Amino acid sequence: MLRSYCFRPLERCCGVRNDGLLWHMDLKPHATGDFSIAVVQANSRLEDQSQVYTSPSATYIGVYDGHGGPEASLFVNRHLFPYLRKFTKEHGGLSVDVLKKAFNATEEDFTRLVKRSLPFRPQIVSVGSCCLVGAISDGQLYVANLGDSRAVLGSRGSDRKRNSVVAERLSTDHNVSCESVRMEVEAQHPDDSPIVVNCHGVWRIKGIIQVSRSIGDVYLKKPDFNRDPLFLQFGNPVPLKRPLLTAEPSIVTRKLRPQDLFIIFASDGLWEHLSDEEAVDIVFKYPRAVSLSSLLLLQIQFQHRH
Repeated sequence: MLRSYCFRPLERCCGVRNDGLLWHMDLKPHATGDFSIAVVQANSRLEDQSQVYTSPSATYIGVYDGHGGPEASLFVNRHLFPYLRKFTKEHGGLSVDVLKKAFNATEEDFTRLVKRSLPFRPQIVSVGSCCLVGAISDGQLYVANLGDSRAVLGSRGSDRKRNSVVAERLSTDHNVSCESVRMEVEAQHPDDSPIVVNCHGVWRIKGIIQVSRSIGDVYLKKPDFNRDPLFLQFGNPVPLKRPLLTAEPSIVTRKLRPQDLFIIFASDGLWEHLSDEEAVDIVFKYPRAVSLSSLLLLQIQFQHRH
């Protein structure tokens, strides 16, 4: 039977502790170790969600960093994993294609919700969420990502440095602050210049958004929403020759190794303040503690069985 640990910070459930603008969940077991969650709320309304589903054979991890409102991250929190389990069963196991199908189905469903909600909630067209998912099954790790949340693996150092930890980034930051992402977006829109502009020292697509991939943000993907009279009463149109953003995740796969100790899944609130190496060093030195320095952090530890 699949066990579900869903983090909802306003509820005193599942071992969640509420301290003002700070919530955390103490260590809980998953299929191959333990996990913990910590959240610092940066805004008056929390727009982020996280969840862990675990069974004897698999563990799923999700970190959803919302923007423009909480609707997209809440929607992903409720729909992505059911699709992931459904397609895994239909295809006889977890795979890159299964992950892509789950992301695509969630995006399509949220777009339909936006269309239904437009008459009474036109602002929902500008709501979106970054989406970082990890899946562990049969010793295989999958990391799928949209946006600028990040997964970083901590592994034990070499024999000469047994008390050290090595950081390995497992996801791609889809943020136009990275030159490679700016070049990717510009290459996809050769006839739409300038597609990325620098606003007061911050790079943004059309001066609006930093991330190039997300769930939602429908008005930056669908020209018909962008021109809808109801939306025009709420916001300014953005001329679209083609979608500015995509919901196509980047996916990394690798076999877990005996020296792999833990993975940190966190929103950009952590990575703006800590490097990959600094973050894994903190977890390595204090493995039983919960880090409280991020907007949203989820820690997965491994217990290797020989």
